[in-house]
Amino acid sequence: MQNKQRLDMPLLMTSIAIVTAIVAGLTLFPEAGKAGANKLFSLFTMLFGTPVLLAVFLAVVFLVMLGFSKYGSIKLGEGDPEYSTFNWVAMMLCAGLGSATVYWAFAEWAYYFNAPPMGVAAHTSAAYEIATTYNLFHWGISAWATYCIAALPVAYHFHVRKNPGLSLSAVCTAILNKKNPGPIWKSTCRVIDIIFIFTCFGGLSITLGVSVPMVSEILCSILGMTPSFGFNLAVIMIISAVFSLSSYVGIAKGMQRIASLNTYFAIGFCLLLFLIGPTLFILKSTTNAIGTMLQDFIKMSLWTDPIEGSGFPEGWTIFYWLYWITYTPFVGLFITKVSKGRSIRAVILNMLVSGSMGCWFFFGIIGNFSMKAHITKAVDVAGMVAAGKGNAAIVQIMNTLPASSLFIIMFALISVLFLATTLDSAAYTMAATVTPGLKTGEDPSPMHRLFWCVMLAAVPLAMMFINAPLNTIKTCAIVTAVPLTFIICYMVYGFIKWMNADFSELTDVEIKAGKKTA
Repeated sequence: MQNKQRLDMPLLMTSIAIVTAIVAGLTLFPEAGKAGANKLFSLFTMLFGTPVLLAVFLAVVFLVMLGFSKYGSIKLGEGDPEYSTFNWVAMMLCAGLGSATVYWAFAEWAYYFNAPPMGVAAHTSAAYEIATTYNLFHWGISAWATYCIAALPVAYHFHVRKNPGLSLSAVCTAILNKKNPGPIWKSTCRVIDIIFIFTCFGGLSITLGVSVPMVSEILCSILGMTPSFGFNLAVIMIISAVFSLSSYVGIAKGMQRIASLNTYFAIGFCLLLFLIGPTLFILKSTTNAIGTMLQDFIKMSLWTDPIEGSGFPEGWTIFYWLYWITYTPFVGLFITKVSKGRSIRAVILNMLVSGSMGCWFFFGIIGNFSMKAHITKAVDVAGMVAAGKGNAAIVQIMNTLPASSLFIIMFALISVLFLATTLDSAAYTMAATVTPGLKTGEDPSPMHRLFWCVMLAAVPLAMMFINAPLNTIKTCAIVTAVPLTFIICYMVYGFIKWMNADFSELTDVEIKAGKKTA
């Protein structure tokens, strides 16, 4: 059932005006904007860095306890799941990971190798080991916990409580539980939705800003061309066409099929690298990193480096958690939509285990393949990354493979599809946010989703055209993650309150049978 009539025009116009004003401001005053954003980022990480580390760690603890409790048996909506388990996992992975993930899979270990944490000397054997460990840590359990902790309150609100509205403000309003909240609360809800839309633009703009030049350089290496704005424009148009068509035809016909196809491609690509490359080294290094990470999980989660003050926690772990938090609203809302018929326990298991293992598989194989190329001196990956030539390093790494052109084309295709599925899910949830009162079985109109697809492509394209500092947009998005953290905490409070009201007097068997407290 499509919902084509209702549209929150004030929210739509205000959000577009704010994003346009920021882009225009960066065009006119790029240096001042960059300096201001960097100061804000430093201030926010100093004031809120430790609370963010604690919040993410406590989110992991809460989700594990919830999954093992009787409340884990609560079913999110009636009937059987709408999607097969494979398609459900594939859509979740592809929505939560952009094509920038592919860049970091090749290059992130090199950043840690050049400047390792916890007092480890750079460019040593210990630096290699801790680089892989932190790579998997930053893309593992804690990261997916930030998605899950935001998704469950929305899913419960929408599927169990049957409250209308698929937006963060709708969840917060339902928790408040007042028929006439008043003008102050309505204004607060408007701010919540604007923060959501702005963080989507900021987070996804930087994803495009990282991904498009990477894909362009890879394709240009095959075609013998020089990367340019025109080539970047062509790449964005191709990506936009893919995810716009996918968004227009809907989740079942578009997103599900692209996500499944891309999952098969990504698995095939990684398995080929695993078999052709240094198989034993990849296996040993990944296993070692997972073991070290699980052993030191609490230490890594709460490490603030108070004595040395190296800046590593702020520059990487805190930065990553805030960056993942900027993605939580649209990924959480999207996961709500595709998880109807699943239990809370299944959602937690899927996100924390399937999500983490998917990333570990991807980063373990690609990252260690890249690392081995550096160890054998086939490619100076760490040196090229330090010089800002990460994209060129990726091309050189793949040129060490037999039939390298085929691998490069496959890699570019995976990057495009990863980005298309992420933008597709973002366009859906942004359209849902600006379509008030959505109910179970309803979707935003296809044309409305298509509008957001165009906007999500236009903003980063404009930023590339004016050569504005994309890191400034990234910093602005991360700064908004701090108020988002407070919003998510309020949603979790309401979620716990709802579960106690609905199921506290029931046993696990009764909950599985579909009963609720009268």
